Order: sequence, then structure tokens, then C-alpha cells
Amino acid sequence: MHFLDFEKPIAELEGKIAELRHLSDTDGINIAEEVSRLQTRVDKDLRSAYAKLTPWQKTQVARHPDRPHAIDYLKALVDDFMPLAGDRSFGEDAAVIGGLGRFLGRSVMAIGLEKGRDTETRLKHNFGMARPEGYRKAKRLMELADRFGVPIITFVDTAGAYPGVDAEERGQAEAIARCIDTCLNVRVPLISIVIGEGGSGGAIALATGNVVLMLEHSIYSVISPEGCASILWRDHGQAKTAAEALRLTAQDLQRLGVIDGIIPEPIGGAHRAVDATFAAVRDAIDMHMNQLVRIDPGQLRARRRDKFLQMGRNGLE
Repeated sequence: MHFLDFEKPIAELEGKIAELRHLSDTDGINIAEEVSRLQTRVDKDLRSAYAKLTPWQKTQVARHPDRPHAIDYLKALVDDFMPLAGDRSFGEDAAVIGGLGRFLGRSVMAIGLEKGRDTETRLKHNFGMARPEGYRKAKRLMELADRFGVPIITFVDTAGAYPGVDAEERGQAEAIARCIDTCLNVRVPLISIVIGEGGSGGAIALATGNVVLMLEHSIYSVISPEGCASILWRDHGQAKTAAEALRLTAQDLQRLGVIDGIIPEPIGGAHRAVDATFAAVRDAIDMHMNQLVRIDPGQLRARRRDKFLQMGRNGLE
């Protein structure tokens, strides 16, 4: 397992547990009592560390290499998933994966931003940074869902839209804007979950939903801490300070009214108990979906628009 900087004491304890178990396996020594004592300590230290994470530490957890990605949620939560490719204009963008499937027996359109797990898949999915054709594909799929009255679920995990010259040449900003406009216009339920990073307009393009949820240790902001530090202080070393100022944690964003709810993660983060995380996300989606499908399509659209128009007004009045 990959351990983060603040988890080093826990890593040492888990290393000792692994050594003891190896001894037990090879020499027939019964060290169950010592392993149990160390495991209790690990659980206690994990609980203590994760109860007081700083914004920068939450950023590290949100980017953890073992954290479940969009493709993992699609496999775990969407049955009979049929991927749909291409934007019918330029080409296919593997950073955005989407298609039709069944969520707890209900037909849905599921769309996610996929970062990739290893070097090969990260290059294939461009580290989750979509180009214009990716957002135009998402727009096409949402319009298709709207045409057939199928609810939409999106899984957001991206540092932001791809900022390359080729993306700008093909209209990156326009593609994101039209994707957001489509989110605001569809007449079907739209539930968005930030499962890792929610970076800038690249995330908002798929997160303008009736219900926007965040996993407990995910982040969501207008810019990455490193990008903010580079602009304000011209120093990447100020990323920790930027993370504090950005109010990017789920707890901050719920308090500010930017998101609608927080999905709790297992102690130690989503990567330590993947199945429990999938179950929590499934239950949260199911609860909100059952409420949204009862609302008139016109009302769904009107409430979604009003929600985003009202965002931030309370602080100005």
C-alpha cells in the first residue's frame, strides 16, 4: 500500500504487523496477540489522523494512487454498462467515459472522468483531463438521456480540463460552457459525485446537477493548490497555504452551500475499504434518485437552475 507523508507512523506499525505475520507463517510461531495489539494501535492512529486532516492532507488523500476511480464505480454500481464513444464531430476522448446501464434496476446514463491507474492507462485517459471532444461527448450523452427520459449520474475526478494548445484550438472553453448549459437544460434527474478531485471548469462541466455530493476526503475548487500558489506567490511550495485559503474540502463546501451532501468514507480513506465506499455511494445515489424521479421534469430543470443562480447570494445579502 502507498502511504502518504502524514501516515508514516502508521506505515511503520503496519510494516511490523506484516513482519510478524511472515514469521508466523514460516516458523509456526503464534503471535496473534501481538498482531492484534498492533492492529488496534493502527486503527486508533488512523482514526485520530483522519479526524483532523488539514486541507492539504485532504488534497493528498483525494489524489491517493489507490483511490477508486470513475471506472471502478461504473463497474461496481452500474450493471450491463454499455459504453458510448465519440462526439460525432472530431473524435473520441478516453478521459471521459460514459454509457447506458442499470443502477439498482433503473436505466441510467453514467458518465465519469477517468484518470487512469498506471502509466499506460494514465496516458490513455490523459490523466483525467478532458479535451473539447470529451465534453462534447458528455453533452451528446446527456442530450440522449434527456430524449429518452433516463436519469444521469456523473462521477467527477479531474485536476481540470486539458490546457494544451490543441484543446484551445478546438474550442475548450466553448465546449465546457455548452456542457454546463446542457446540464442546466436537461429535464431528467442529474446526480453528480466528486469522488476525488474536482478541478475548475473541467469538473463543473459534469457537476452542475440537481444534487452534488462529495466523498468525505475529496476536494473541489476553482484551481489546484499548486496552480493557485504559482499565480499568487510564484512558488509551488506555498501549495499548503493555498489549500487553506481555497476552502476546497467537502466540509467547507457544504457549509458554503456549494454542495448538497457529504458521503462518509471508511477510516483511512476510500482506498482502504473500497467495497464499503461503493456501498455508501450506492446508498446515497439511491436515496436522492428516489426523491428526484418523483419531481415533474419541468420542475427538475427549474430547481436546478435556481439552485445555481442562488449560490453565493446569501453571503452577499
